[in-house]
Amino acid sequence: MRQAIPILATIALVVVVAAVAALAPKETPPDPLSQLRERYSKRHKPSVDHRRFTQLQKKFKKPQEVTEACIGCHNGRHIEVMNSNHWNWEREEYIQGRGVVYLGKRNAVNNFCLSAQGNELACAKCHVGFGMTSVKTFDFNDPRNIDCLVCHDGTGTYAKASNAGGAPSPDVDLALVATSVGRPQRSNCGVCHFYGGGGNNVKHGDLEEAMFEPSRDVDV
Repeated sequence: MRQAIPILATIALVVVVAAVAALAPKETPPDPLSQLRERYSKRHKPSVDHRRFTQLQKKFKKPQEVTEACIGCHNGRHIEVMNSNHWNWEREEYIQGRGVVYLGKRNAVNNFCLSAQGNELACAKCHVGFGMTSVKTFDFNDPRNIDCLVCHDGTGTYAKASNAGGAPSPDVDLALVATSVGRPQRSNCGVCHFYGGGGNNVKHGDLEEAMFEPSRDVDV
């Protein structure tokens, strides 16, 4: 009997530990939706205050001067932009029987607006560059023509002028915008992509101004 007591005590202890473990609250890993919600609810904090840079504390006469100031520090980003579809308005495609060809807004017939002739002065309002009066004469190799502000404006005041080949509106405070740049937001993309084809939700069908501040019932 005395030999059975330690055995019974051991069994009882195991049962108690197992019961406590079973009743203890279990930590379940967050589901992917909760993880995404937490990730995107955190507002990005810029690591650099561009207001402190002396090269931006000036009155800019031309938008190209802003680009030159940007490239002075971000000395490799312009190369990335100039290799993008956003900049070149074309991309490589392979067509059976024709091989590799370059297709895009730069050389395609505009059959959406029913016009064989291009209208670069107006269309360039949504090009990430300045001075496009004609695709044939525009210098795609000049980094000063890159419009950094259209994607990185953090003030909400930057706007392109109509029929001006991509130039900003005359009333834009270039110094204010240049010292307020940051990570591109939905609004930076939306001012062009939501209004493609001349109006809200005209061309894409699934991109519109409701997505600036979408409600829960907007299906994205």
